[in-house]
Amino acid sequence: MSTTETLDRTFAALADPTRRAILARLASGQASVTELAAPFSISLPAVSKHLKVLERAGLVARGRRAQWRPAELQAEPLHEVADWLADYRRFWEERLDRLDEYLRAIEGTEPEEGAPKAERKPNRKEGEQ
Repeated sequence: MSTTETLDRTFAALADPTRRAILARLASGQASVTELAAPFSISLPAVSKHLKVLERAGLVARGRRAQWRPAELQAEPLHEVADWLADYRRFWEERLDRLDEYLRAIEGTEPEEGAPKAERKPNRKEGEQ
């Protein structure tokens, strides 16, 4: 499966709040359909359908132990989403840094020496609070 297909399936699976809640629950360990259904006012078959969507996206794996079929979180597709988002994070950080520099230029202030860009504060003119 290509990265684009993986991202498409992952984002489609994450689009539903019930599926996001199921993933959040599975982050703390395996669970059965009955355990996953407990906080929701939906049927067990509806939870099973949500699990199938999550399985197709590669976010959940189902096992079999006698009569128990535990679901378990598979985080690899989330790593791909995080990698994809990292490019956009860099983009916005660079734009915000440029905005910060522009605002400082029009205010006539300089960043504090040694402070990281996000934590720099404008120098106060004498008499300002």
